[in-house]
Amino acid sequence: MSFATDLMNLALILAFVVLAIAQVLSMIRLIMGPTTGDRILALDTMVVNAIGLIVLLGIAQGVRVYFEASMIIAMLGFVSTVAYARFVLRGDIIE
Repeated sequence: MSFATDLMNLALILAFVVLAIAQVLSMIRLIMGPTTGDRILALDTMVVNAIGLIVLLGIAQGVRVYFEASMIIAMLGFVSTVAYARFVLRGDIIE
């Protein structure tokens, strides 16, 4: 193995660890959040962290399907965050 490959593997491992820690901290904020807004933001952050983990998994395994799956999850995460925020603020989603 070359130095570049070893460095890439180290960077991937470090990125996995950092995103896993961020996911755990977001989960703590979701549980302990004092307001509903904090919980909505924690859920959105967890979606972004999950997308990052999926992309890193795709890079590590060299499979392109993970990138397409991350795009679908990003779209669903955005729509669900907006819908949940509208429900909390207005009491309904569709006017």
